[in-house]
Formats: sequence, C-alpha cells, structure tokens
Amino acid sequence: MLHVACYMTLGKKRIITTQGDTANTEQQAAGSVSKKPSKKQVINGVAYVSISYNNTLITITDLKGEVLSWSTSGLLGFKGTKKSTPYAANLVAKDCVEKAKKYGLNSIKIVVKGIGPGREAAMRGLSGTGLNVLSIMDATPIAHNGVRAKKPRRV
Repeated sequence: MLHVACYMTLGKKRIITTQGDTANTEQQAAGSVSKKPSKKQVINGVAYVSISYNNTLITITDLKGEVLSWSTSGLLGFKGTKKSTPYAANLVAKDCVEKAKKYGLNSIKIVVKGIGPGREAAMRGLSGTGLNVLSIMDATPIAHNGVRAKKPRRV
C-alpha cells in the first residue's frame, strides 16, 4: 500500500511517502522547481550613468533592460563629499564593468544622465576597461518652461 502525505513546516514543503515499513522523506522549498539556473551570455549591453552633485550611479543592462550589474560610489565606501569626485566615478565604472564581465559582455552603449563633477571620469572609466564603446548618448533632462507662477498677491 502506497501512502503520500504533504504538509508545510516553517516554509518548507515536506513530502512523506510510506510503503509498508519504509518511510522516504524528501524536503523541497515550497513552490520551487528543481532546475539548474542558466548563466546567460550577453554580448551587447547598455551602461546607464546617472550623475548628480552628490553621487554617481552606474547600471549595466542587456538590450532588453534586464540589469546585469550596478554600482555606486557609496557602495565602494566613499562617504560625504568624496562620493561626487571624478576618482570615485572612475572606480564605480571599473567596479560595475568587472561585475558584468562574468556575463561575457563585449560592447556597450553609454547613456549619461545628469550633471556633476564625475561625468567625464565615469565615461573614461567605462571605455578604459577594454569594452568596445558603440555610442555615447546624453539623456540629461532639460527644463523648458519652469513651474507655474504663483498667483498675484492681493493686499
């Protein structure tokens, strides 16, 4: 006689199959399917460089927009005003590319957004890592009329 029982304990699904005197216990994570995670290979990527007066953020994605790696100057240990320096931006670019290299990245497009002291250094850091730079695009938002004026004061 074959008897199968399934119950939950502390987030784990426990399946017990009993046949006669022998009991076979198997633990699996709840809702997971045993499948090997495949490491995707990405040849072309897009590097989004967001620069402000206070920080530098670089994100490398594939062409669909799925993030491969990201890094900031605060993540590398820079604090305060040191986060906005060109040296920090250069190290952020090198760190981000190093994380993305495990996906087989060969060439990137660079999209720069914002103004700050590390703008040129971040682009130099990305191009100095041995990746082929296909294009550089500026996506800095430009103010075109400002906000609505206050109503006139009535005294």
